Amino acid sequence: MYDNKTFRSVANTDNGEVSGETVFHYHQQGPLVWADYGGGAIVKGFLIATVQEDQSLDMRYQHVNTQGELMTGRCRSTPETLPDGRIRLHERWQWTSGDESSGESIVDEIPS
Repeated sequence: MYDNKTFRSVANTDNGEVSGETVFHYHQQGPLVWADYGGGAIVKGFLIATVQEDQSLDMRYQHVNTQGELMTGRCRSTPETLPDGRIRLHERWQWTSGDESSGESIVDEIPS
C-alpha cells in the first residue's frame, strides 16, 4: 500500500516543522514501513512504522532541522483514499523532544 509512494505535506499545526516543501519517500516490506524525508525546515529525517489492522501507521520519527537540532516524535497516520486513487494520511503526532507538544497534519501522495 505504501511502497514507493511519495508524499508532501498539505496542512500542519503551527508547532510542527513539516511544511509544503517537505517531501517523504516511503517504502514497505510486509507490515514494516519506513521513509526518508526533507525540505523546508528539515535538513534530513527518517521514520519507521508498523501497519496496523486498519491500515493506519504507528510511527516514530526523527530529523535534524535547519537550526541543527535533533527532533524526535511519534505519530499515528490514518489513510484515506482520495477520489483519484491517491492516499491522504491524517496524522496525529507528538514531539518526544523539545516541548513535547502535539499536533495534527495531513500529507497527500504525489502522483508518480
